[in-house]
Parts: sequence; structure tokens; C-alpha cells
Amino acid sequence: MTPVSPETVTSALEWRYATRKFDPAKKIAPSVWSALEQAMVLSPSSIGLQPWKFLVITDPAVREKLHPASWNQAQVLDASHFIVFAVRKNLDAAHVDRHVQRMVEVRGGTVQDLTKFRDMAVRNLDQARAEGRLDTWQSHQIYIALGQFMTAAALLGVDTCPMEGFEPEKFDEILGLSAQGLTSVVCCAAGYRLPDDRFAAMKKVRFKADDVIVRI
Repeated sequence: MTPVSPETVTSALEWRYATRKFDPAKKIAPSVWSALEQAMVLSPSSIGLQPWKFLVITDPAVREKLHPASWNQAQVLDASHFIVFAVRKNLDAAHVDRHVQRMVEVRGGTVQDLTKFRDMAVRNLDQARAEGRLDTWQSHQIYIALGQFMTAAALLGVDTCPMEGFEPEKFDEILGLSAQGLTSVVCCAAGYRLPDDRFAAMKKVRFKADDVIVRI
């Protein structure tokens, strides 16, 4: 792997902003979208459990249904791609077993070799469930994937807009998520900005590094 330059990273992050107006005629190329899907797939997660599903909504009819449940925000309709980040509710041992099986498939070895790991993961989930923080933990995990997706998009010159302004219960109903043991947490529109989006030219307002970074 050839690392990108520090200037490339900071330039991409300066360039990105929460895009309000997308060009509905401009679509993300398949090769670029494939890389962005992999960015989501490759997102890190606690114990590697990946407690999520990424629903990529390109069907205009489905988006029309989601539009009023997202406070009629235009990004839902106009962006090239619209992603709903969902998590598994009440994560259980069965999910851990699927993860262990995938580890064996990718890395080799046997399920028996991973007994200690499997038991540790299940024990952690059971403890989080008993303390009433399991679903909250999963919701926190999904934001790691969202951040990775948005950063990858910026590096590829793709605009994004993270969106919490929607009604999760209605999204879950429209997308049939509850029946799958899933619930929507956050969304993200992706595509290309319109030239007349006034927010694109605004300078970023951030606290100075010395105000938010403590070097010890």
C-alpha cells in the first residue's frame, strides 16, 4: 500500500461539508461506489462483531416513502445513493457464532480453536445486556462505520450528508427492519453537490487544535 500524503487527507477533509443540495442528475460511478461499500465493510468494530447492516437505497419509489419520514429533506431524493445505517437489536450468541465461523473461513483453523474468544464475546454481550447498555453500545459502533464511510468519500471526491433528522420507527416499518431484528440509527446521503449550494463555500468553523487536543 502506498500511503497518501498528509496534505491529501487534510485537503479532502477541508473540502467536505454536510451537503444540503445534491445534483440529482449526477451519479456515483460503479467503481467508486464499490470502494465506498468496501469502506463500510472494512469498518472496525468492538471485538470485530460488526453488529450492523448497511441499506443502500437507490430505488426512487422507496426513497419517496422515506422522504416524509425524514422531515422532507431533499437529500433523500436527490443524492446519488442514500444509506441507512442499522444495527442488530439484542445481539446474541448466534451472531457471535456466525462471526467465529467467518473467522475460520477467512483465516483457517477450526471453530474449536476459537472457543475462548467465542465465550469471551458472548460473556461481554450478556454483561452489557444485563446492565441495559447492549443496544446503546451497538448504536455507538455504527458511528464508527459512518465516519469511515464519510472520510473515504471525501478522499474520493464524493459529497456526503450525515442525517439523524428522520423517524427511525417509520424507517424500520418502511424497510421491514423490525422483522429482521434490526433498527435504523443514522443515515447518510452521498453524491455530488450542486454549484449553487451556498453551504459549500462557507468556511469551516472549528475550535483551534489547542482548544480540543490535549498533548500529554
